[in-house]
Amino acid sequence: MEVGPTTHYMMGGIRVDAETGATTRSGLFAAGEVAAGMHGANRLGGNSLSDLLVFGQRTGAGAAAFAAGQPDLPYVDPTAVRAAVAELVKPFRSTSAAGEGSAGGEADGNVRSEGPGEDPYRLHEELQATMGSLVGIFRTEADLDEAIRRLGDLQARWNDVKISGGRAYNPSWGLVYEIRNMLIVSEAVARSAKERRESRGAHSRIDFPDPDPAWAKQNIAARRTGETMEIMSTPLPALRDDLRQLISTDSH
Repeated sequence: MEVGPTTHYMMGGIRVDAETGATTRSGLFAAGEVAAGMHGANRLGGNSLSDLLVFGQRTGAGAAAFAAGQPDLPYVDPTAVRAAVAELVKPFRSTSAAGEGSAGGEADGNVRSEGPGEDPYRLHEELQATMGSLVGIFRTEADLDEAIRRLGDLQARWNDVKISGGRAYNPSWGLVYEIRNMLIVSEAVARSAKERRESRGAHSRIDFPDPDPAWAKQNIAARRTGETMEIMSTPLPALRDDLRQLISTDSH
């Protein structure tokens, strides 16, 4: 039996308003383990269902209230739709079985590759290996720098990813865009871990083994604009005295 660490949960996620589940993007709401701010430096076991029930109810009510306040039906730009479709079929980069050029194949969905390209399964394996070996349980700045470099290389290679087969029941097609999202999250994790030069909760830095009191008053947020990711610190609201006593080491 193989025994090894795996990703079971994250202490980060999308920034949301605690009462409504609203994100910083107008009209987008989030609840559950995708949302940040619930767990702090480490996750309490057994509370995922309570998290979903409590914040799912708040977020559902918040989203419904937002929708009710919109005077017009949402408008979708046809040009944006066509651009999104073109992006989705781009990984096929193929020629139809009948020999006619097609971004995503003919009506039957049967396509064949035009030439070599990046295999999404291979990229997935290399991403797993990079995060597991360099951004794992114990971290150092040198490892994180190397991880960020490798993630940049993987991102560049993702732009040349290619798949074959039809559109129906093609798991590699979905994996292409899962990898894109994984690369974004992985970069945010690696850059945030490099910025936080301390050890706290589930974040362990061998080169900074002790907690830094300054980090108890701030969080790290990542924002991606285009192809650039910005890492910033944001202040935490002051903890009430009665809650502080509950978590104080002096009270135990």
